[in-house]
Amino acid sequence: MAQESFQEKTEQATPKRREEARKKGQVAKSRELASVAVLLSSLFTLYWGSSFFMTNLCKTLSYYLNHLSTLNIDVNSLQSVGLLGMKQFFILLGPLFFVITFVAFLSNYLQIGTLFTWEPIVPKLSKINPIEGFKRLFSLQSMMEFLKSLFKLIVVTWIAWSSVQEHVDLLPPLLDETPYQITYYIGMVSFKIFWKACMAMILLSVMDYLYQRWEFEKNLRMTKQEIKEEFKQTEGDPQVKSRIRSIQRELARKRMMQEVPEADVVITNPTHLAIALRYEAGKMEAPYVVAKGAGVIAEKIRQIARENSIPVIENRPVAQSLYKLVDIGQTIPETLFQAVAEIFAYVYRLKGRTDTNKARG
Repeated sequence: MAQESFQEKTEQATPKRREEARKKGQVAKSRELASVAVLLSSLFTLYWGSSFFMTNLCKTLSYYLNHLSTLNIDVNSLQSVGLLGMKQFFILLGPLFFVITFVAFLSNYLQIGTLFTWEPIVPKLSKINPIEGFKRLFSLQSMMEFLKSLFKLIVVTWIAWSSVQEHVDLLPPLLDETPYQITYYIGMVSFKIFWKACMAMILLSVMDYLYQRWEFEKNLRMTKQEIKEEFKQTEGDPQVKSRIRSIQRELARKRMMQEVPEADVVITNPTHLAIALRYEAGKMEAPYVVAKGAGVIAEKIRQIARENSIPVIENRPVAQSLYKLVDIGQTIPETLFQAVAEIFAYVYRLKGRTDTNKARG
C-alpha cells in the first residue's frame, strides 16, 4: 500500500471505476452551462412574450387602480383580492417559470443523463471536520471557482458599463418622453446588455464544461496497481484461476479414465495419440468417443485398455482425425463411419476368435 501511494495515476479509468464514481454522484458537470441555458431561455421568453407580459401587467394594475376606491376593507374582500392577485401572478409568470424549470432540467440531463443517488447528501464526519473543511476552502478547485466567478463578474460588469456608455447621451432627452417610451427604451437597453452578457457567458460556460471534463478525467485516473487489484476483484486472481482450472482438468481426466474400461476399442497413433470408442448396436446411431488424449494421457489410456482386455488398434489417419474432430462424449462424424466400421468389424472378428478359442479350451 505504501508503494501504491507513490505511484502516478497515469492510466485511464476503467468502466467499473466510472460506474462507482457515478453511483457516488461524481460526474462531469458544469453549473455555468446550466446557468447560461436558464438565463438565455429566460431572456428569449421575456423578449418574445414581452407583449403578453405587458398586456397582462397593465390589465392587472388597471383593475386594481380602478377598483381601489370601491374596495371594502374586510376579511372576505381581502381574501378575494389576494386569490385574484395570485391567479394573475401565475398567469403572468407561469410561462416563464415553466421555461426556466424545463431548461434547467434539460441542461443537466444532457450533461449527465438520468442519475439519482443519495450519496452526496449522506451525513459524513469528514464534511463537518474543520481541518478537512479548511483544506477544501483553500484547495485548487476552490481557487479555480473563485477565479472563475471573479472573471465572470469582471466580464459582465465591463459589458454592462460599455453598453450604458453607448446610450448615456440619450438619457437626458428621455425626461421629455412618455412613461411607455421610457419603459420601452430601458427594456431595449437592458435586453442588449443581457444579450451581450449571455454571449460572453456561453463562451465561458463552454470553457468551464471542457475544464470540468478534464478535471473529472484526471481525478478518475488510476495507478497500474489499482487496475491490477480491480482485475483481481472482478476476474479473480490469475494464480487462483489457474489452480482452479488445473483441478477441474484433473477431475475431468479422472472421470474420463473411469470410462475407458467401458470402451470397445482404443485406436492409437501408435504412441502419441489414443482414442477410446464405445458402440452398442441397436441403442446408438454411431460410436462415440469415451476418452482421448495425447502423450502421457494416451499411454494411460492404453494401459487401462490392456488391463481390461480392450483391443488396441493402430490406425494413424483415423486416430488423428478423431483426435482433431471429435470431443469426448460426441459421436463420430459421417466421414469416418466407413473407417471406424472396418475397425469395429475387425474387433468383432477378433473377439469371435477369442471366444471360440475359449470355448475349445
